[in-house]
Amino acid sequence: MPLDPAIAARLKRTADGLVPAVVQQYDTGEVLMLAWMDDEALHRTLTTGRATYWSRSRGSYWVKGETSGHVQHVKSAALDCDGDTVLLRVDQVGAACHTGDRTCFDADELTVTRA
Repeated sequence: MPLDPAIAARLKRTADGLVPAVVQQYDTGEVLMLAWMDDEALHRTLTTGRATYWSRSRGSYWVKGETSGHVQHVKSAALDCDGDTVLLRVDQVGAACHTGDRTCFDADELTVTRA
């Protein structure tokens, strides 16, 4: 069964058919990672409650935690106002980042200089 046509019609995909998915811890708001989804990955995520993404490097689908055990249980999903980004609010079990860190955004903070 394909992605709901009403949802598919709202998506604005990249040239290779993908939309970015921002992944956030549902109860704290912590931003965990960014991944990519196509229509099938979004459909699988919405129908299983398990975050499923498209791996650009492997050219295949992956369910977060399938091999690592660091599962993302999806609590909610939303499209932004333009339909070009998906927001997943998840309950993250273990590390979200492939490096083993809790979030992909805690390793390299940049300095901001105010004018």
